[in-house]
Parts: sequence; C-alpha cells; structure tokens
Amino acid sequence: MRKPVAGTFGTVSDTCSTLCFILAIAASVSLASTARAASCCGGGSATSLILPKFSSAMVDASIDYEHYDGFWNGDGDWTADPQGSSLNQYRLNLAYAHRLNPNWQTSISLPYVWNQNQYAKLKRNTSAIGDTTLSLWYEAFDKIACVWDVKTWQDLLPAVYLGTSLTVPTGVSPYDDVTDNFDITGRGFYRLDASLLIDKTIYPWTLSFAASYGKYLERPVNREYGSYVEPYRKQPGDRLNTTVSFGYTYFTDEMESLTATLAYAYLKESEATINGDTDTTSGFRKESIATTLAWATDDRDWIIKLSWSHAPSRNDWGRNFPTTDIFSTGISHVFR
Repeated sequence: MRKPVAGTFGTVSDTCSTLCFILAIAASVSLASTARAASCCGGGSATSLILPKFSSAMVDASIDYEHYDGFWNGDGDWTADPQGSSLNQYRLNLAYAHRLNPNWQTSISLPYVWNQNQYAKLKRNTSAIGDTTLSLWYEAFDKIACVWDVKTWQDLLPAVYLGTSLTVPTGVSPYDDVTDNFDITGRGFYRLDASLLIDKTIYPWTLSFAASYGKYLERPVNREYGSYVEPYRKQPGDRLNTTVSFGYTYFTDEMESLTATLAYAYLKESEATINGDTDTTSGFRKESIATTLAWATDDRDWIIKLSWSHAPSRNDWGRNFPTTDIFSTGISHVFR
C-alpha cells in the first residue's frame, strides 16, 4: 500500500521543496477573479458571478495579477522567500451567465493562466488553461430585495441564492506530463460544491455573506510530475470557503453608481487521503481581506470593477499556503 510521504512534491531542489508544494496547491485553488458581477439589484456588489434579477444573460471578463510573497508553514508560522525571488501568476477569466427561468440561472467560467516564477536557482515561465467551473443557482425570492427605506418587515428580507457548482479539471495538474510545480494551472480533481449567498441592500448600505462547501472526487494516480509511479488512489480533503462583505454605494446625479466594498475571506481544505490513509502533510488554510470598487452605468448594463485581496504576512493567518496579493480588474455586460 502506498503511504503518504512528504517527498513526492516535485523534482525541484530540496531548498524549495516545501514552498513548491505549497505553490502547487495555491496555483490550482486560487479563486476566480474577485472582480465579480453582479448582484440582485445590479451594480456589481456580489461576491459571485450572479445575474441581476429579471436580466437574461451576462458576459464577464477579468484579469488577475497574483503576487506571492512568503508562505505559512504547517504550523502557521510565516516564512519569507529567499532574497531575489519573484513568484507571480496572471489569469484571464472569461465567464458567461444565463437565466433559465425567473428563479434559475447557470454560468460557466474558464481561466487562462500564466505562471512567471523565479525561486532560488529555478526560473520558469509557463502558461495553460485552468480548471473550468460550471454553476447552477436558485433564487429563493421573487422580487428585488434592494430597498431605499424600511417600511414593513418584508423590506428587511434579503436576497437568498442556493447554488451548486462543478469544477472540471481542464488545467495542468501534477499528475500530467509536467516538469515541476511551476507548470501547474489546475488541481487535477473534479469537485462538487454546495453554495449559499445571502445579500441585503438598504441603500446606500449592502451586507453579504457567501459560503461554499466542496467535496473532491477520488481518482486513481499513476504519474507524478511526468514520472510513472506505483498506482494509488487520492482524494483531497473537503473544502470550506466563506466571505463576509460590507459595502456602500454612491449615486451620481445621472444615477450612475460607485460601490465600495470591504470583505473578509476564510478558506480551509482538510487533509487529503491516499488509499484511504490520511496524508498529514496536506491540507491548508488561508485568511485574507479584500477591497473592491465597482462602477455601474445608470441602467446597470455595464459594470467595471477594481479589487485588491491581501493575505497578511503574519503568523496564524494561514497554514501550508503562500501569502499573496491579488489585483483584479474586470468588466461585465448585462443583457436584459
């Protein structure tokens, strides 16, 4: 029986083996762009790719720049990268959302990833498609939940979305014909998520809570980083992702809107199993804060977003994960 060991993370030198393992995970689990659109009311305050109520479709394009700067080890202690290191990832995210009926909508998102890394004596520039995400959402409300004044208790009811998504491993993973971790753009596993989004706007204020719980499908493995190995079965641990955000919207005289949002995100993945045995070297956690500016036209048909997500370089804000800054810009068009 194959046992989980710490030495199967790649072909790079031992000097960066720990970080390279962490980067292998981070490169494949980075969320789709934080510059998402839109919300129940339109205007781009939501934390997921959500169609505004009563709209028929939406296209979304965004660009992410993610800079890696140090990492948390397995004990949660932050460690700086060697001097002269430069670890970066760029992503072009294309997405489309479509309304199926008044309460159901679906979406698809596909990223293209560029890795640009220099660590110790290793320097690599690679690119490939990332993992694809297919989503289905149910809107548990029949009218727009955004209000200007609270006149009855019904005005306090939020917009509630229930969703499910499937991550399809279309990216390059450690189990493909790759040289090392810096080639990776995907996880290599199917994952099914159950999601919840609660969004309430009483203008000019907005409060949102998003959560998803994902379970990976076990798969057989017989190759690691281009080398064939004794076959075994692997299943990453369950994945929990939560976000709380608070926003303020300013309206111009022409009723164009500018929304500023501050968010806190918590991401955790449990330890993986190999042939049913727990891999104690796996699993990770990351906490981050983010701020977003979203501008929308008066008819809410066009939305432009800028966002910055920051993981503090402090102990106990993560485990087995790099500290990163993610800068995103995106544009969306809503079809009525």
